[in-house]
Amino acid sequence: MAARIIDGKALAARVRDGLTKRTAELATRGVTPGLAVVLVGDDPASQIYVRNKGRACEKTGIRAIDHRLPASTEQAELMALVAQLNADPEVDGILAQLPLPKHLDPAAVQDAIDPKKDVDGLHPHSLGLLAQGRPGFIPCTPRGCMRMLAEIEYDLTGKRAVVIGRSNLVGRPMMMLLANANATVTGCHSRTADLAGEVARADVVVAAVGVPELVQGDWIKPGAVVLDVGMNRREDGSLCGDVHLDSAAERASAITPVPRGVGPMTIACLLENTVDAATRRAGQ
Repeated sequence: MAARIIDGKALAARVRDGLTKRTAELATRGVTPGLAVVLVGDDPASQIYVRNKGRACEKTGIRAIDHRLPASTEQAELMALVAQLNADPEVDGILAQLPLPKHLDPAAVQDAIDPKKDVDGLHPHSLGLLAQGRPGFIPCTPRGCMRMLAEIEYDLTGKRAVVIGRSNLVGRPMMMLLANANATVTGCHSRTADLAGEVARADVVVAAVGVPELVQGDWIKPGAVVLDVGMNRREDGSLCGDVHLDSAAERASAITPVPRGVGPMTIACLLENTVDAATRRAGQ
């Protein structure tokens, strides 16, 4: 079996095309969506992510407002900036880029963001709405994963889904989204006794644990759909996911590659959350 490759880069481009039309319509109402990104320190990966987000904003008609702070920034300074952005009527979304320097408390920063501007979907208010199946901001990577399942017209009703990883960023909200879509969900993590056995029973596998090529092809149930959220670098410098792509693709019916998979959709869904927030500001 040769798995269908779900091209996240191409899907993200289509999402951005739709957002460009929405921002143009908002402009006729005098509203320009604004996304404030706060980057503390000089983490190389974070700098790349922020630069890519800025470029995507520019192409889509969203105003990117970058705040770059030194690694020595104190908690009180960062909280004051968040309060300033909360009060700015032209800022629709606030993203505090993680990881923060070790002396800063990321939970306190996230909790301080106005829930109406929580385009990362990580505020307890947003996650609480998600847990109740009510409308609200959905974390960007899980939202992107659900869009990819919709892209292949996959009906989750009654399917067995396994999510590997239980972070607040991906794993936990992913489990809730899958359950809300009527899948039967198993959450796996570092203490799971028989990970290979759990994966082997799954119709859908979402790998989000950050271990290079942890999931082997012979773990995959024939015909399963595999979403690989991992982004890891091998010793030779090449990128890979949490799933061994070549062997898994021999058994899966559809699979996301790394790169060109979930990553581009994460940024596209961040922009979508921002445009949603601006749309509400415009009274629509």
